[in-house]
Amino acid sequence: MSADLLESREDGIVTLTLNRPEKLNALTKDLWQRLGEALRRLDRDETARCIVLRGAGGKAFSPGNDISEFATDRANSAQARIYGALMHETLSALRECRHPIVALIEGICVGGGLEIAASCDLRICSEGSRFGAPIAKLGLVMAYPELESVLALAGRAATLQLLLEGRIIPAAEAFRLNLVSRMVPDAEVAAEAYATARRIAEGAPLVHCWHKKFIRRLEQGKPITPAEADEGFLCFDTRDFQIGYRAFLAKQKPAFEGR
Repeated sequence: MSADLLESREDGIVTLTLNRPEKLNALTKDLWQRLGEALRRLDRDETARCIVLRGAGGKAFSPGNDISEFATDRANSAQARIYGALMHETLSALRECRHPIVALIEGICVGGGLEIAASCDLRICSEGSRFGAPIAKLGLVMAYPELESVLALAGRAATLQLLLEGRIIPAAEAFRLNLVSRMVPDAEVAAEAYATARRIAEGAPLVHCWHKKFIRRLEQGKPITPAEADEGFLCFDTRDFQIGYRAFLAKQKPAFEGR
């Protein structure tokens, strides 16, 4: 991996770290691209069980895009479309990754950082973390693909509150607005995020993939076809189902194989 995106792995749990602590992990065009590439590669990795996404340094998840790039890479709509395409591809990779993704949030989680966190499956934050989308103060809009995940979590009223007022809100308010899944004391956030990842990793990976797929499909709001409904029974033909129910009967911990 590059210096600004680190990757490590332990027992099927992959950690991706945004590594620009001197800039509070502000996102650059290249970092957006590398994050997307890493997620698409991990999506194909059958040995991965869960991904933890975090920022380096303990002071920030990410404050969003690096403002210093605006004059060179986002100075007009033509440049912004190219930059936006990279952002949107990465956000799509986050939402569509078959492996569960946990955002470990410390400190600032604003703008593009909030969009990334919202696109993860679970968000564990520290009590001292802060959230917001003050982009109107920059004369910017949150484009459709960026808005999608935030709106899905917080709903219309809370999303408009964030965008129109531009306030940076504390973790407790973010939790009330459903922007985060769980809030814990600052000193416990990493331990809780990895405990969550381990609980996920202990489950049947194919089942996690199916659940993510089914939820995305239901969110489309269209009737489920008979063929799609039948997919809900394919788990009974997996090796993991045999492992799971036999371990339950034997009062043992299952060791799922992902097949």
